Amino acid sequence: MRRATVRITRNFERNVQALRQFAAENLEEGAFDAVLDDVFARVIPNLERFPDIGRDFRTRAPQSVEGLALLERLNALVGEDTSVREYFAAPCVILYAHRGTKVHLLSIKHGRQLSFDLGGHWS
Repeated sequence: MRRATVRITRNFERNVQALRQFAAENLEEGAFDAVLDDVFARVIPNLERFPDIGRDFRTRAPQSVEGLALLERLNALVGEDTSVREYFAAPCVILYAHRGTKVHLLSIKHGRQLSFDLGGHWS
């Protein structure tokens, strides 16, 4: 079996910087470093060996008109020969594209970055 080549996109790099800021403001010391260590020590090697390990992102049914529009835009951008997948590497979610022997890391978000700040809205 041929190993996939994992590449990091500019958007992924921007997400890493946003995650660094989020971790500095919201998480315990060392949390950001632990996430990065996990990405390089476990996630990337797993994707190199098993590029389809993540859940197929495009099979999710959008729950809004905006979500449907974004999914249609994504499908037009990547085409039929590319799978877009979610890899859950607790506490983060990584979105990546897989085509042939290439994996492109698209996005990384901490689980708490994806939730609403209800305390902030109601205090």
